[in-house]
Amino acid sequence: MCGIVGIINTDRNRIDGSHIREAIRIQRDRGNGLGGGFAVYGAYPENRDKYAFHIMYEGNGHSPAVSAVEDYLQSRTHVYQSEQIPVYPHDRIPRGPYFKRYFLKPIDEFLSPQQTEEDFIVETVMHINTMPDAFVVSSGKDIGVFKGMGYPEDIADYFRIEDYKGYMWVAHNRFPTNTPGWWGGAHPFTILDKAVVHNGEITSYGTNARWLEMNGYRCLLQTDTEVISYIYDKLTRRDRLSKRDACFVMAPALWEDIDRRGDEKDRYLRQIYGTAIVNGPFGIVLTHKGGAIVLNDRNKLRPVVCAQAGNTYYASSEECSIRLLSPEVDRIWSPRGGEPVMIDILEEYKGAA
Repeated sequence: MCGIVGIINTDRNRIDGSHIREAIRIQRDRGNGLGGGFAVYGAYPENRDKYAFHIMYEGNGHSPAVSAVEDYLQSRTHVYQSEQIPVYPHDRIPRGPYFKRYFLKPIDEFLSPQQTEEDFIVETVMHINTMPDAFVVSSGKDIGVFKGMGYPEDIADYFRIEDYKGYMWVAHNRFPTNTPGWWGGAHPFTILDKAVVHNGEITSYGTNARWLEMNGYRCLLQTDTEVISYIYDKLTRRDRLSKRDACFVMAPALWEDIDRRGDEKDRYLRQIYGTAIVNGPFGIVLTHKGGAIVLNDRNKLRPVVCAQAGNTYYASSEECSIRLLSPEVDRIWSPRGGEPVMIDILEEYKGAA
C-alpha cells in the first residue's frame, strides 16, 4: 500500500522540497499516518566534502544519549560543525524526538590498515545504532533525511523541507502491516550515500539480516526495508559489483531462464549470493550519489511508474504524482518486473541554485 516518489535532476539542478511534498501528498490514501519521510541530495553544498550525520535521540536535548554519542564521535572523528535540526511542531505532530546533525570526517589514525574511510563510517553508524536512545537517520555526504511518525505532508511541515534544496529527492508514505510504526522505522532507510524507499514486504528479511550481520551490519530498526540499503551497499561498495549485477542479485532471473540463456555469470551470482536475494512483493527507488535505481520484484506485484521530462526523471507508485510535477513528459512507462531502471546524473557539481 505504501506510496513512493522520486525526482532526479540529472543536470544537478537544485529544487526545494515543496515539489516532492505535493507529489507525495496526493498519495495520502497509500498511507495511514504511521510514517512519512524524505531524502534530499545536494542539501549541504557548503559541507559537501564532509559526512552529514542526522541523528535522532529519544527524549530531548538533555538526554544522556546526546552526550554519550557526542563523546563517541569526538573520540574518533573531527566534528567540524554540529547543530540542532530545526523542527516546527503543529497540531498533527505536536512533539517528536530530538534531532541533531553533525558534519564530520574520520580521524585518519583510527582507521585500521585494511579499512577504508567508508568502512569506518559504516562501523561508526552501526555502533551508534546499538547505543541506547540514539539512531543514525542518515550518514552520507551532502545528503539529508527527514522522517517520522505522521503523514508525509505533516512530516514535511514539521521539518519545513521547503527550506532545503537538492538535485535529487525521494519521498515515502508508509502503511506498515507487520512491523511497528515509530519514528526510526519510517522510510527512507540509508547508509552512506544510499537511500531506499520501498512499497511491499520483504519475506526474506530473516535470511537477508543474518547474511548482513555476518558481514558487520546490524539490523536494529524493526522493519524489513532496512536490509535493502545494506545489501546494495555490501554488493557495490565492498564486493565491487556493478549496479546491474547488484540488482540481479536482489531480483534474479529464475533458474530456468538462466539455463535457457546459458549465462554463466548470472548463474554464478545467483549461486554465490543466494542469501542476498530479496524475496516478496516490492517496488523500490534506491538513490545514491551517482543517480537512482528503480526496481520491482520479478513478478511486479507492486506498481512503479517512471517518466522523463528533459533532464528530469520521475518514479512513483502513482502516475498522478508525476503528472502533478510535470503535466507534459517526453515519455512515461512501467518497468518490467526484475528489470532495473538506472538513471545517472552528471558528475560535475553546480553548487547553489
